[in-house]
Amino acid sequence: MTSPSSQKPADKKAREHDPDVGTYRNPAGGWGALKAVGQHLLHSRSPATNARSLLKLNQPDGFDCPGCAWGDPEHGSSFEFCENGVKAVTWEATAKKVKRDFFARYSVTELKSWDDYRLEDQGRLVEPMAYNAETDHYEPIGWDEALTLIADELKALPTPDDAIFYTSGKACNESAYVFQLLARLYGTNNLPDCSNMCHEASGVALGDALGTGKGSVRLEDFEHAEAIFVFGQNPGTNHPRMLGTLREAAERGAIIASFNPLHERGLEKFADPQKPLEMLHNGSHRISSHYFCPKLGGDMAAVRGIAKALFEREAGGETVLDHAFLSEHTEQLEAYQTLVEATPWGEIEAQSGLTRAEMEKAAELYARSNATIICWAMGITQHEHSVPTVREIVNLLMLRGNLGRLGTGTSPVRGHSNVQGDRTMGIFEQPSDELLDALEARYKRSMPREHGVDSVAAVAAMRDAPGKVFVGLAGNFTRAISDTFVAEAAMSQCRLTAFISTKLNRSHLITGEKALILPCLGRSEIDKTGGKTQLITVEDSMSMVHGSAGINRPASRHLPSEIALLTQLGEKLVGSEAVDWAAMRNDYDVIREHVAEVIPGFDNFNERVRVPRGFWLGNPTAERTFPTESGKAVFSDAPLPKDVMHQRMAAREGWLTLQTMRSHDQYNTTIYGYNDRYRGIENGRQVVFLNKADIERLGVSAGQWVDLVGESDDGVQRRVEGFKVVAYDTPAGCAAAYYPETNPLVPLSHKGEGSHTPAYKSIAIRLEPSARIA
Repeated sequence: MTSPSSQKPADKKAREHDPDVGTYRNPAGGWGALKAVGQHLLHSRSPATNARSLLKLNQPDGFDCPGCAWGDPEHGSSFEFCENGVKAVTWEATAKKVKRDFFARYSVTELKSWDDYRLEDQGRLVEPMAYNAETDHYEPIGWDEALTLIADELKALPTPDDAIFYTSGKACNESAYVFQLLARLYGTNNLPDCSNMCHEASGVALGDALGTGKGSVRLEDFEHAEAIFVFGQNPGTNHPRMLGTLREAAERGAIIASFNPLHERGLEKFADPQKPLEMLHNGSHRISSHYFCPKLGGDMAAVRGIAKALFEREAGGETVLDHAFLSEHTEQLEAYQTLVEATPWGEIEAQSGLTRAEMEKAAELYARSNATIICWAMGITQHEHSVPTVREIVNLLMLRGNLGRLGTGTSPVRGHSNVQGDRTMGIFEQPSDELLDALEARYKRSMPREHGVDSVAAVAAMRDAPGKVFVGLAGNFTRAISDTFVAEAAMSQCRLTAFISTKLNRSHLITGEKALILPCLGRSEIDKTGGKTQLITVEDSMSMVHGSAGINRPASRHLPSEIALLTQLGEKLVGSEAVDWAAMRNDYDVIREHVAEVIPGFDNFNERVRVPRGFWLGNPTAERTFPTESGKAVFSDAPLPKDVMHQRMAAREGWLTLQTMRSHDQYNTTIYGYNDRYRGIENGRQVVFLNKADIERLGVSAGQWVDLVGESDDGVQRRVEGFKVVAYDTPAGCAAAYYPETNPLVPLSHKGEGSHTPAYKSIAIRLEPSARIA
């Protein structure tokens, strides 16, 4: 028998992507990023066109990156893009096309055997397709026939609440506004979106604490921060342009303290590909001045430890708290302080995975800074106790008055480029009375008041009450949501599934009784709907709203825009008595006029968005105004969770806590390739990263192939097969692997309290030897 380190997958498909494991010692960015840019330009089969496109990426007279939501600097530069932005653009602006002959050649059953990369790599969708259950193939359908089918199926439902209108953060503001208006005029608030799966906890916690669910910082605040604390985030892969901002802060001497279970290269050192001298001399710059590695789910305890150290310093005679701010602008400090002081250091250390000395060091760094920003991402928001964790972060900021001053504030770093804008436009299953009142006043129609389903509840609704109609505006719902096999079985019970998309993905193959794929224009393409070149808008993580206009020729002259499809559906579904859909379709300025009448902060929308770099929506927190019930920022006195997942698993022999994460060749569910450069992985994604002590304790070996087995208390067998063990610097008891491959391990019920976000960063697993070996 072969040794575990030399085992190979038995089946041909797995052997083709047997991961090579190495060590990456170079900085993030640098020549590796430039090489990757060149490879993806060539792979698009339109290298010259796409190279020109990059010069207009994130420029005032160009289009917004379809990748992350990091802000654009006001001063601008000739090159405002990163490696993963290039991947996003070339992936969309590929010369490859998926035509009717492709669907005639491959059945849906066969396509289900393909992986995510292969499906999307076929190219752009260019023709509407309808599923034929008898032949198991997608077949061409006319645009009008397809939209009429959707409208007819929606009208035939017993209640509008049997419809689900899902949105991805790739949709622009104008599409999102039309989509939510269409759903509500039809009669439902079933508007789940990708926010439900990522930063919902941020919105809930910030709303409760500060009265506003958005981050308070602007990009210029980073230029004045003396310290930047980064929690649960890997900007080198997920928000690479952020590395330039962090590097500039580090160069001027700002403290950058990172808290992350894995040592991520982008948080350690960075070589800016846009600095010729640095590239010439193979130079780089340190990013984090201090790096702390809490255990999965231990961040709340880590922040609690920092606060406890601050209170102890204050009790020892130092003045570290901002008493004036606390007295004038906050409430419930006493309850919080009492709780913190009563929490034993031993409990904090056990739960955080950090030592008391480490947390006291972090407190010293924090106390030394007169202006601090705290950033966080999904390493914080995808746990059962994410809402109290974000509240704890806000508590820490308030202790030293790090709100409403230059260089301070909250910075939840969003994912998709317009995920925040979609929520601003009303994509939310729990709309406020203010929004519904404004819609009723504008359209003279009553709006549904009962709250709708979020993403997790949408799966439960499809599972428990078959016959739904699911309409997806962008995205890849069944691959993004938890409990993949449960979600797919649920969606297959729909009466109709219809997706507005640019590329083929797995969700298109999970068909209801009837299914449609409706291709549309991409963000990089010229939109001449209504005979005029149209402008769309997006909102970034810092509440900046700016315009975006594509510059590339469309993949097909027959492709409609998202707005064209939605407004035509509106005409067929609810009629034009309340809304002149045609006017919206022919001139997106009309949509923006509607937005200005309904959504606060969008006065003179059309004029303001045409100013270079757009406009800031504002944030009351930035002005130390807190629209809470009391008018003050509210401390949370939530106790530490009784047990976090890593502590639970430590008590169960042979079990680990798994976090799902992206590879470097990935953005959300879109897979650009099989490499994860910064973690030393090439030619494969089926890997599980383990601490060396866990490898020894569990009796496995690096290079061995294992299956990951999840909890199945509800009778559902949760297992993913054929993962190669990789020894990695991660805390003992904590493992990591890529999603969406590991999403089947996350039970639908495993979600955040108060946010309902799937707890992708705290999954109970055990290992079993895999059958996929030679």
